[in-house]
Amino acid sequence: MAVKENLRPGGRSARVQASVHKAVRELLAEMSRAEVTIPLIAGKAGVTPSTIYRRWGDLQALLADVAVERLRPDMQPVDAGSGSADLEAWAEQYAEEMSSGPGREMIRDVLAAQAGANACKCCEYTRQQIVVIAERAKARHGPFPDVDLVMDQVVAPIMYRILFGDVPDTARVRDLVARVMNTAD
Repeated sequence: MAVKENLRPGGRSARVQASVHKAVRELLAEMSRAEVTIPLIAGKAGVTPSTIYRRWGDLQALLADVAVERLRPDMQPVDAGSGSADLEAWAEQYAEEMSSGPGREMIRDVLAAQAGANACKCCEYTRQQIVVIAERAKARHGPFPDVDLVMDQVVAPIMYRILFGDVPDTARVRDLVARVMNTAD
């Protein structure tokens, strides 16, 4: 079941979502993921379990929705002075955050949900960050590769290693950035 978008921003639907999301975050901080249940979440959020089932369908969809919200960037990428430096700083931070324990849990939650919409949202958040870096580089009249190329040659290898291998170290991330930046000249 897909998560329904808020029809009335700031209305009851938004309050329920905020309350349920907060309850999930608090419960995950207090206990193991295996112990978290919809009735526990509902009790902590002050809603009925049927409200959660109606909106999210199941626990995994709810966990994915909370993870997507937590993965949404809350600030612009660091301005390090050039497109290359900006991308390098962003990629290092991205790799560090996504490979952390909480980052890996959020990725698993997003990917485990039945609907692919959450994964698409996460991809779009990442793409938007790269677009900001690209536009900043172009405003400086500096070279910058195509955004899709950055997604394919920097973001994808980082995510692949996080999911299936070791944490990509700083040297590896810098190498990925250097390689993609060489295509922009």
